[in-house]
Amino acid sequence: MKGNFISFVKKESLHILRDKRTMLIVMLIPVVLMILFGFAISTEVNNIRVAVVAPERTDGICDAVEKISQNSYFTFCGYINNDDVDNKLRTNEVSAVIVFASDYDRRVALASEGIPTKPVIQVIVDASNVNSAGAATAYLQNILLGAESQQSMFETRMLFNPQMKSAYNFVPGIMGLIFILVCAMMTSVSIVREKEMGSMEVLLVSPVRPVKIIFAKMIPYFAISCIVLITILMLAHYLLEVPMTGGVGGILSISILYLILSLALGLLVSTIAKTQVVALLISAMVLMMPIMMLSGLLFPIENLPKFFQVVSNIVPARWYIDAVRKMMIQGESITAVWQNCAILFGMTVALLGISLKKFNDKLE
Repeated sequence: MKGNFISFVKKESLHILRDKRTMLIVMLIPVVLMILFGFAISTEVNNIRVAVVAPERTDGICDAVEKISQNSYFTFCGYINNDDVDNKLRTNEVSAVIVFASDYDRRVALASEGIPTKPVIQVIVDASNVNSAGAATAYLQNILLGAESQQSMFETRMLFNPQMKSAYNFVPGIMGLIFILVCAMMTSVSIVREKEMGSMEVLLVSPVRPVKIIFAKMIPYFAISCIVLITILMLAHYLLEVPMTGGVGGILSISILYLILSLALGLLVSTIAKTQVVALLISAMVLMMPIMMLSGLLFPIENLPKFFQVVSNIVPARWYIDAVRKMMIQGESITAVWQNCAILFGMTVALLGISLKKFNDKLE
């Protein structure tokens, strides 16, 4: 009986290796998604075009402008007149305008002595793009208040991601998306294909029990998923420079658990879908939207309405992404995310139990 099980594993492995197009897609899609989210899709705001209105170009104003022009986030577009501000912003020639008061140096001197005074700087931004407007205002305030230590009464420390790199946020999220899509898609389409071709009925009348046949089909896909996992982690660390301060062993452990969960989810899809097209649509489309919207990949869970916060608890990617972010970025060990691991383990057992119960040798 053991020899029959191993024969089924070899048969499925050879079938996968012969299908070069499927192998190419399975190995290429994760790499493309990782590079796309890591490099092309970025929430970082750079090259903010800034102009300055300064009735008098005093030493204090020139020092402040010099700090702005030397900052990599900004592109200094020169001095303009007050009457040109609206036109420059409306035509998108600049994204922000800094207006210095005519008696800027005197007011700064009064403020340094603790004497109350009116604002000395006005920042006008184009708020048609909310992201760039908020970033421009925050960056400019940080630079200008830093230049005037008398007005800066607080210190800001950015922990874990001081450079505010988008890859630090996207990489754990895209890992949660990739593994669900690839593993669930591979498993579900493979089993449904056997049903469509009629070969599953031949397998089920063999001496090997149906449950062992299913596990024999999942083992090669698990091996491929592990290769994809190692590839993704290497890309994340060496290409996107995402740290793994919590330890590679812990990240691999929870990722392997998540791979098994994803394969179990694909098995469940195969018990529902009647054709390969339906299995592909469920795996690629139906699963994608909840993962992207309710897992914390794009939006913080805390920002969702209460109803969707509750619904997000049944999305496996939410718990995986949260755990991997803590281990990769914050340097937590796997023991610190034991609750996430327990929830993922419970989901895996439940999915396997439901899938195997639904899967029987009576095929329609």
